[in-house]
Amino acid sequence: MDWSWAFDWARGLYHATGINLTFVYDSFDRDRLARGFMNTVYLSLICLALSMVIGVVGAWLQGSKLVWTRRIVQGYIQFFRNTPPLVQLYFFFFAIGSLMPTHENRFGFQEPMLDNFTWAVISLSFFAGAFNVEIFRSGIEAVPASTIEAAEALGYNRLQTYRYVVLPLAFRVCLPALNNNLVNLVKTTTLAYAIAVPEMLYMANQIWSDSVNVPETMTFLLFAYVFLVGLLVWAMHSWERALRMPGYGR
Repeated sequence: MDWSWAFDWARGLYHATGINLTFVYDSFDRDRLARGFMNTVYLSLICLALSMVIGVVGAWLQGSKLVWTRRIVQGYIQFFRNTPPLVQLYFFFFAIGSLMPTHENRFGFQEPMLDNFTWAVISLSFFAGAFNVEIFRSGIEAVPASTIEAAEALGYNRLQTYRYVVLPLAFRVCLPALNNNLVNLVKTTTLAYAIAVPEMLYMANQIWSDSVNVPETMTFLLFAYVFLVGLLVWAMHSWERALRMPGYGR
């Protein structure tokens, strides 16, 4: 599709009104913002998936018969729920990252084994995962004890009961709360800007620093995040409707 008309329109708009949409008519800025958008999507998808895995596993471990297992999970939850996510990000990147081994890159310089994008994934996934553990726990507690007893009577062990009976029912119950936490996670990915992850906010900052078009770029960011969060909410609501069962949830 030929988009030259849009580029010409944006350039003419700048000359006529001073509204500077460089990320539309300038190919360099356009490519930078597109890369930032895709990095935000990529970061969000990875963190969403990992945080849900952490939530499912953590909720299962909370029911362990081993006291220290339950204490470790509870300590993890309290640590990540009661400290700011930006402080956690700095802790992982600067404190733990400085202790990690390094390797020689192609230019002959030493660099960390894990880059800033990886640390952002780790930090944000653990942060959202702590909330997901509690969300899944609440869903598990909503499953009737008689259902669990029936599964045990059929010969299911604890893991099989959790995987095939408890978790599918609990998932339906906790989807609304899970939806809210995952939306917050997508918005929290902007914190990756603080450790120079080239996501959308970081790239936008570079553009408005070069072109001095802060209002225009911030307006684009606002609508871009409205689009991303709206897409996630629509997907989660569709999933919720598809999994709805009488007697569980709404």
